[in-house]
Amino acid sequence: MTKVLQVILTMAIVLLNAQNTANRFFYELTYKPSKDSVQIEKEMMVLDIDQNRSLYQSYDKIQNDSLADAVFQEFSKIGQMPKLKKLGNKNALFMHRIFKTYPIHEVVYTGLISLDYFSYRENPNLNWKISDEKQKIGIYNTQKATTDFGGRKWIAWFTTEIPFQDGPYKFYGLPGLIVKIEDQGKNYSWELKGNRKTGDIQFESYMDKYISSVPNIVTKEKFLEKYDQYKKNPFAGIKETFAQHMPAGMQLPDEFFQSKEMREEERQLKKKYSVRNNSIEL
Repeated sequence: MTKVLQVILTMAIVLLNAQNTANRFFYELTYKPSKDSVQIEKEMMVLDIDQNRSLYQSYDKIQNDSLADAVFQEFSKIGQMPKLKKLGNKNALFMHRIFKTYPIHEVVYTGLISLDYFSYRENPNLNWKISDEKQKIGIYNTQKATTDFGGRKWIAWFTTEIPFQDGPYKFYGLPGLIVKIEDQGKNYSWELKGNRKTGDIQFESYMDKYISSVPNIVTKEKFLEKYDQYKKNPFAGIKETFAQHMPAGMQLPDEFFQSKEMREEERQLKKKYSVRNNSIEL
């Protein structure tokens, strides 16, 4: 009987470990949304790492997806349309996700433009200069390193106490996890605030099934071109997407997009993108 219990306990431990195969690192992102403003905003980002890969994205995006999953599961059970307020009001401003496969030779950037995902591959070619300067950040002993990327000079602090040669956003390649990194002008700054175990890395979110689970593969130049076009005319892409997904022979009337509500939504989007003009990469 004792041996049977030992086998059961061993299997339980294996199953528990299998369900917690990734490490989730929480980074607080502090940034200036506008070039000519002193306004500071914050968003929590997460970096999930397992033995073979990593995924970086907004924590609000993950929470919104979990809420949507729960709400629509409820809908499938009771057969009634859920109340939209149950979806919460967290507004994830950074909708991109960044994938890295170990050993890292490139990053895969996936972003949402209008209602479609677009993805491109890039080798950031980070040329790090490691300094002898050291300091303690939180509970970690860190060492300084600098690099140029995306038109900015970056200062990073990494720790060999966490043996992942990775970091937030597109940064990687130091002999340990990046604990803090910011550009010289302090426009963008990530700092590690905590970590815990999590389940398998989910490369497809729940809401992806209702938008476009397979991203359109483009070059980085094409991605930036399409994103710039979207910011200038946000509803052009939405109209095109609606047209593609409507049943054959059906279309939304032009009056739908000319309604007071839709015109106000378009105005707000254009204002948002005109003000938020301080991107991570120049």
